Amino acid sequence: MSRTNSEGITDTSNPQGKNNVEGMQNRQREPSTTNAHSQQSMAQAASVEARQRRRIAQLEEKLEALESGRAVKEKQANYFMAQGRAIRRIVTLFDNIEDLVAENDRRHEDDNEDHTLDQDRLQIGYITLTTTLPWIAKKASDMEYDEYTHMLKLLRQGADSARGDDTSKLKALVAEWVNQEFKPDSALDSDDKHTRGFSNDTVRAGIRDHLEGFVVMDLSFPTYLYDKYAANPDDLEEGLFKGKILVQGYKAIFTSPSSAKDVEGDGDGADIIQNNRRARKSFIGLQAVKVKKHVAQIINMRKVTPHLIAYIACLVRFSLSLITSWRSIDGDFDYVQFWCTIVDFFERPPGRDARCRVERLLKWWSRKVFGRNHRSGLSEVAKANMSVNALAKQRAQCDDAAFDSA
Repeated sequence: MSRTNSEGITDTSNPQGKNNVEGMQNRQREPSTTNAHSQQSMAQAASVEARQRRRIAQLEEKLEALESGRAVKEKQANYFMAQGRAIRRIVTLFDNIEDLVAENDRRHEDDNEDHTLDQDRLQIGYITLTTTLPWIAKKASDMEYDEYTHMLKLLRQGADSARGDDTSKLKALVAEWVNQEFKPDSALDSDDKHTRGFSNDTVRAGIRDHLEGFVVMDLSFPTYLYDKYAANPDDLEEGLFKGKILVQGYKAIFTSPSSAKDVEGDGDGADIIQNNRRARKSFIGLQAVKVKKHVAQIINMRKVTPHLIAYIACLVRFSLSLITSWRSIDGDFDYVQFWCTIVDFFERPPGRDARCRVERLLKWWSRKVFGRNHRSGLSEVAKANMSVNALAKQRAQCDDAAFDSA
């Protein structure tokens, strides 16, 4: 629609149309702006997602490292505790590893050759420790102090755990053996130790040394240590440390409870370690037979030592008593001194003849527990005279003679 203004000029413009044109232009610009905003938002979202993925990857790496480190620490802790299980049995029943190490250090720093009996025991304990755990000295020198103390703690836990397991095992077995051997009117309860000790006539007879007016203490050798549970007052060494229950206790702990049933004879049976090794290598068809290792194999024990006998003697005495938790003092009886007395009997004989008797007794123990092994006792001369070696020597001599005559 046209309009005429005051100057006579006709205005043909349409305000509404103009607005429509501008609206169309604005609508054309809006998609472009929206797309820009949308792209920017998508880019930001992608950036955030990428950062999150990187963070997740970093956290997963840290978690994997932590789990790996924890696994290594757990494996090392289990190793130390497993190794520590030999300490109370083979090395020392009561002394701390720190005391053994301190005594060895003192001897290297002090030139004084005068040592007390207790210091000698600690030094022997240190030597036994480093023989049993040959890695411990180097490992200790390479560690920081905190790591070293933590290792000793784990070793101690393993040592005490093994002693606890052994006392628990003997608790029922000793009651069974006493009931079978003596058939007391009041049988020992395998689960209740309150029926033992001086409340039971049979156990009382085994703990005391048959002297009137006695006080049960570590200065008396209990009759269960003697062969046939009887001591000869005129020769107190006769039959000492040959008690049947003592041998049964040793075999139950170190070879197997079933092996403790066979303690008769003088050890002429088969070599149980060799038999066990052969059994593990045997096959049924294509499937290997798995045979569980006993303690003696695990700790590579091939002979009986004084410390092992003292260990079992203490545990059997504890099993015969009525106390329910392990302790070093039981009334007037001192287990520490009792252990030391037995060890000194073997390791500090008064002379050559006594030492020979001790050596024979230890050989008797090794045969009794592990079976007779004649091979280890053969001299090199005896081996050389056997037919295999003798034949090799004769054939060599024949060749030499033929060469010389040619």
